[in-house]
Amino acid sequence: MPLTRETVLNTLKTIADPLTGEDIVATGMIRGLRVAGGDVRFVMEIDSRRFADMEALKEEAEAKLASLEDCDDVQIVLTSHSDQATPPERPKEPQPIRPEPAPPGTSGPQKVAGIGRVIAIASGKGGVGKSTVAANLACALAAQGRRVGLLDADVYGPSQPKMLGITGRPTSPDGRMILPLRNHGVTMMSIGLMTSGDEAVAWRGPMLMGALQQMMSQVQWGALDVLIVDLPPGTGDVQMTLSQKFVVDGAIIVSTPQDVALLDARKGIDMFRQMNVPILGMIENMSTHICSNCGHEEHVFGHGGVAAEAEKIGVPLLAEIPLHLNIRLAADSGTPLAIKSPDAPEAGVFRQLAAALIDGGKA
Repeated sequence: MPLTRETVLNTLKTIADPLTGEDIVATGMIRGLRVAGGDVRFVMEIDSRRFADMEALKEEAEAKLASLEDCDDVQIVLTSHSDQATPPERPKEPQPIRPEPAPPGTSGPQKVAGIGRVIAIASGKGGVGKSTVAANLACALAAQGRRVGLLDADVYGPSQPKMLGITGRPTSPDGRMILPLRNHGVTMMSIGLMTSGDEAVAWRGPMLMGALQQMMSQVQWGALDVLIVDLPPGTGDVQMTLSQKFVVDGAIIVSTPQDVALLDARKGIDMFRQMNVPILGMIENMSTHICSNCGHEEHVFGHGGVAAEAEKIGVPLLAEIPLHLNIRLAADSGTPLAIKSPDAPEAGVFRQLAAALIDGGKA
């Protein structure tokens, strides 16, 4: 008999919170439950002040679910929150973002073991091709001999499994470390590998932050020269958590030339600077379009806006990427253009970008 959602919930109801005596389903800590075949995935939203209790509940849940007939794999993500008796007073004036104080015995954001450098690929708004740039850059770096990882941290719109042609589920033989998947020489982890293609990830801030920390520190990345982190657009919880909790060696800002995109890109740059993350440079995507029929060049979204902005703020313009059909077709096929057609003129920009980062000691 196939494993069902009802069977999983009934099993979880046999586990009681020692503080309240309620089962862990009744407490509301079980979120985002998904049962697919023999795979069980869900989030436990916990109180960080009772971490030891919560870790014990997680282990009990893993053991009981793993013992069920037809259960092949169990993945539980712990996220934490701390409820306060009274809400904090709202500041009278807007306050700049500052990194949280480091835990006792540490000196700030921590490096991830085995990873040489972490590069964030960011954008102020969606739809500017940030994920396409991240996938092609990762593959171009791997093609030039670098040991590369790619973390798809765009939780609400994870696209890297599709772009890298990766399917299947990550596994966790010991129930703690997650084994990522690999293709085109790139080691990749994405929340998209743990959900179905049409399933929305309806998570609040604490759940997002917990998932990011788990994907950074509880994934068996191995020895990497560089980890590329594909961030969601904007300046939200994921960006702040990454910068506060982990050493980020630099951020690359992707934007189209149009004023609306640049307006949001400036906010992203300001956030990274407030978080003490170096800006490695900017990339102008969809910079120009050449008609495949007549050869006419036109600038659909304008041209030169990102170059002017980069000069204004004193950072390099790393690349101008054309708006080209082959880039889109390759991404949809699961083999980024940087390795599918490396000799194509429109693919050369990714090879040059990778080479520049390597030569500059940034990757």
